[in-house]
Amino acid sequence: MKDLIENVATKLLELAVIYLPEDVKEALRKAAEDEPSEVGRTQLKAILENIRLAEKTKTPICQDTGTIIFYVEAGSEFKGLKHIREALVNATKKATQTVPLRPNAVNPFTGKNSGDNTGKYIPYIHWEIVEGDSLKLTAFPKGGGSENTCFCKMLSPGEGLNGLKKLLIDHIIAVGGMPCPPIIIGIGIGGGSDIAMKIAKKALLKPIGERNPDKEIAKLELELLEAVNMTGIGPMGLGGKYTALDVHIDYAHRHPASFPVAIATQCWAARRATAVIHSDGSVEFITHKVEW
Repeated sequence: MKDLIENVATKLLELAVIYLPEDVKEALRKAAEDEPSEVGRTQLKAILENIRLAEKTKTPICQDTGTIIFYVEAGSEFKGLKHIREALVNATKKATQTVPLRPNAVNPFTGKNSGDNTGKYIPYIHWEIVEGDSLKLTAFPKGGGSENTCFCKMLSPGEGLNGLKKLLIDHIIAVGGMPCPPIIIGIGIGGGSDIAMKIAKKALLKPIGERNPDKEIAKLELELLEAVNMTGIGPMGLGGKYTALDVHIDYAHRHPASFPVAIATQCWAARRATAVIHSDGSVEFITHKVEW
């Protein structure tokens, strides 16, 4: 089972950095057709050509292949639980060589690059134990440019949703083209500062166009998406309609004295790849069509 987990995780990293999920590509194609700005259309066409060439040459979409993050949903009866962490570390090292991935794991004190995208807490693994006997793995390579524009602020409870709206628009205007728009925005509300950012980041994994099941939150997502696209920042920050492709919101119940808001941004190269390993050893790829 350890070898299977390692091989699947290696494949997920390859898929994530070379082949964007279909929902992302379709959103970019629609944006290119609808973008009223000539400069904006030029940028979107260049992005689509970049995607085409990456798939044709089987090379990463972007030279920044990101910090390696995995989301793990492990069934409580999955037989390979003890092997998961080691398998994901080994997969990261292997993918760094075979895909290849750019070495992006740097010791913040010494400035030394590990050379294989592993190090303390890296690859970072988000764990969730669920019922069942299968293992769901998501590879989420997070680029530095969009990571640098992630943001968390503790609003006062009295500011509420109006404060959230102002915070988001002010932040998007301030960062401009830094996160390589058109971006996807994840918003986490409530919990604490760590919880808000955790759920904001996880919201980035949702497919474009998927709305929150709560109708009022879904309405707010669309309202904020419209507001962001009225800023005129546009593709790659050069002006236009499409500053964002989508906004996803999630929340946790908060302390009465706190109103945490986290904003997570993802560049147009919204890389993610998911697969499920079943108890019989069969593998089902969710985000990409793969013969295994």
